[in-house]
Amino acid sequence: MRILIYSYNYHPEPIGIAPLMTELAEGLVKQGHEVRVITGMPNYPQREIYQEYRGKWYIIEQKNGVTIQRSYLRIKSKPNLIDRLLLELSFVFTSLPQALNGWQPDIILLTVPPLLVSLPATLLGRLYNCPVVLNVQDILPEAAVHVGLIKNKWMIRALQAIEQFAYRSAHTISVIADGFMENLVEKGVPAQKIVCIPNWVNVNFICPLPKKNNPFRIAYQLEGKFVVLYSGNIALTQGLETVIEAACSLRHIPEIIFVIAGEERALKRLEEYCQRCGASNVLLLPLIPREKLPEMLAAADVGLVVQKRNVISFNMPSKIPMLLASGRPIVASVPASGTAARAVRKSGGGIVVAPESPQALADGIMDLYNNPAKVTTLGSTGRLFAIERYSFEQALAEYEALFAEVIATSSESPSSGMLAKLTSSKSIIDI
Repeated sequence: MRILIYSYNYHPEPIGIAPLMTELAEGLVKQGHEVRVITGMPNYPQREIYQEYRGKWYIIEQKNGVTIQRSYLRIKSKPNLIDRLLLELSFVFTSLPQALNGWQPDIILLTVPPLLVSLPATLLGRLYNCPVVLNVQDILPEAAVHVGLIKNKWMIRALQAIEQFAYRSAHTISVIADGFMENLVEKGVPAQKIVCIPNWVNVNFICPLPKKNNPFRIAYQLEGKFVVLYSGNIALTQGLETVIEAACSLRHIPEIIFVIAGEERALKRLEEYCQRCGASNVLLLPLIPREKLPEMLAAADVGLVVQKRNVISFNMPSKIPMLLASGRPIVASVPASGTAARAVRKSGGGIVVAPESPQALADGIMDLYNNPAKVTTLGSTGRLFAIERYSFEQALAEYEALFAEVIATSSESPSSGMLAKLTSSKSIIDI
C-alpha cells in the first residue's frame, strides 16, 4: 500500500503524538509499504522551530525508509488564541503543496488535533480519489472548551461545525479509547464508522529495569528515596498544582520525593507555585532525551497520571501504556467515570483517586509507600497488561488490516491517474 500520513507532529519531537506516528510510519515501511509523512517543522514542546529547520519553507527528508515532507509554520513561543488559530492555518496552507508533491496514495491517515487540517486532507482525498482515515488523539473543540481555553460562542460553533465536517467526510474514524467512541456516537457519528485502536508502547524499549544503580537515580541523588514521577506534557487539562500541593502535605516524610519532568517554560510556572506552597520535596527537571526514558521510568517507584475533574471522555494520556510497560504502578488522579480511569482500572496496574484533590492524591501515594508488596503486584500486573494490549506489534497489525480493509471497500475513480502523473515529482526541496 501507498500510505500518506498527515501529522502535525513527527520525529524528532520527543513526546506526544510524534514518537507514535514515527514508529507507525517506520513500522509500515518495514512491512513493505510506501509511506509519505506530511508534517510541520519540528517545534514541540518548546514551541520554537528547531535551530536547523529555521528560515525554511519546505524540506523533504528520508529517514528509515519514510519520506518526510515538512512545511513552514507560523509559530509563537507564547501563543494566544489567535496565534494558535494562525498556526493551524499556516499548516493548512503550506502543507498542501507538499502533499501534492509525490506519488498518489492509496489511503490517507490524518491525525487530529489540529482540527483544521481535516480541510486539506479531505480535499486531497477527493483529488486523489482515496479514502481518509481520521485518527482522533484528542476530541476538539470539546477539550479546549472544558478547560476554558475557548470561550467565544461563535468560535465554539465554528469549530464544532469543522469537527462535524471532519467526522462526516472521513471514510473511517480510528479512536484511541472506548470513551472516545461513546463520545462520537453521542454526537451522531455512526458506530460502524468507528474503530478503536489504542495508542501503543514499544514494550521492548520501555521495560522494567532495576532501581539499584540506576543512572537517573544516581545523577539526581535519589538513591534510597521513594520517587513519585510525573513526566510529559504540562497542559491545562492536567492541573499539576494538585501534585505540588500533595507533595507539600507529605514533606514531613524525607524519603518521599516528587519528580516532575516537562517543558521548561511550564516548569518555571510550577517552580513559582512550589515556592509559594513551600514544597521543598519537588524536583523539577527538563524533558530528557528519548533514549534515556527507560532509565528515568525505572527510577520511579510510582508514576502519576493527572487530569482535571472535567476531563471525562475527550483525553487519553499516552503515558498510561508507557508507565504500565515500565512495570511501575500508576496513581491516577483522574475523574472516576473518565477514559483514563477506565484504562487504569482495566489494566490492574494502578489505583484511581479523586481528581483535583491533593489529599486524595497524597493518601494514594501513602498507600503504596506503606505497602511495597502492593507496589510490586500492581507493577507486574500492569506490565503484563501492556504486553497483551498495548504492544506496538499488535497496533501495527491492526492499522495494517484497517488500511487494507478500507482500501478494499472504498470506490476507485478512473480519473485519479491523471492527478498522480501531474504530482509525481520526486524533486527534493530545501529552501
